[in-house]
Amino acid sequence: MADKLETIIGLNRQADLLRRVSIFRHLDETVLGDLARRMSVKRWTAGAIIVGQHEMDQALYIVYGGRAKVSLFGENGREITLATLRTGDFFGELSLIDSKPRAANVVAADDAILLVLDREAFLDHLEMHPRTMRALLESMASRVRSSADIIANLALHDVNSRLTRTLITLAEEVGEESEDGILIRYRPTQQDLANMVGTCRETVSRALSAMARRGLVVSRGRSLLLRPQLVASARRAA
Repeated sequence: MADKLETIIGLNRQADLLRRVSIFRHLDETVLGDLARRMSVKRWTAGAIIVGQHEMDQALYIVYGGRAKVSLFGENGREITLATLRTGDFFGELSLIDSKPRAANVVAADDAILLVLDREAFLDHLEMHPRTMRALLESMASRVRSSADIIANLALHDVNSRLTRTLITLAEEVGEESEDGILIRYRPTQQDLANMVGTCRETVSRALSAMARRGLVVSRGRSLLLRPQLVASARRAA
């Protein structure tokens, strides 16, 4: 399947994607092409575990199509979603650097296609292109700050506040501005939202219903419109 996918996607399209990846944006066409040739292309179906927490897998993964989520699973089956990865996002760099097991699970949220670069090839690239290492350090610093925000959100805010903050973050990432507010065209399911805010689906359902009664959100099928007053109140509280 990997060979077939590589044939369908082609090296040029792989290089086009690499140009969008934050740690590779500075590279010229020749280096991007070389990286593309050293990568394999793999597919996972929705719900499949791409890498599992505590696994010794050592590769850099870049999302080409679909979405993946970074999650932690509790002994009681509860899930907390730490991040949602979309086209151009990458993961796996920590295990490449320290050779330790994965710190979290990465699960295909949709049918997903990823580019995979093994550890040896990645380290060879870093030695030849130190600017990539600087870009990688900047990305890792950003992720540490994001993790601190997640911890603070879970520890210091109630469910309604956490849900509001999560919706605002989604709006900033994938929302579409309109006169009525910001439209999240393909909102996560209530269970997905519950995993993001660290609660149960029933609690998210009640919170969304309360927001709707107050005119703060409007459901439109799979879409969710965030009204201006919700966005404004969240920004005042930030």
